[in-house]
Amino acid sequence: MLAEVQAANAAFNTIKSALKNGRELYDVSDSCATYFNSKSVISRRANKKRKGSYLENFMQLERLKKQEEWIREWMIYAGRPGLYDDWLKFQSECKRMRAAEERRRRDEANSIEVLAEKWLKWMGAGITSVGSILVTVMEVLNTA
Repeated sequence: MLAEVQAANAAFNTIKSALKNGRELYDVSDSCATYFNSKSVISRRANKKRKGSYLENFMQLERLKKQEEWIREWMIYAGRPGLYDDWLKFQSECKRMRAAEERRRRDEANSIEVLAEKWLKWMGAGITSVGSILVTVMEVLNTA
């Protein structure tokens, strides 16, 4: 989680300095993508796996909320009218697409073809093992 926190902080610092120097949000879109992807990963890990202490997870999420609040205020006061509302719609769409991609990956891993391939590999290994054991037993019986 430390790598994601560092990536989010670096991306936020890039966004903030660019906006303060008069550049537009679309000029730093790569940093925005990095920031919000890292934020998503951090949120999921903090809520699911509970790695690290609860206080550490809480403080990281609070820092991200404060940073996102700064971006929200910039969008409202310095961006075009409706920019923040459009941004929320865009984030919602991205979340839906990430969920669909995760579902597709999970379904692909559990597809009939993949499961059949795994089953055939294990059966082949089992048959080979049983065959080699039978050969060894037959050789021992023939030498006795």
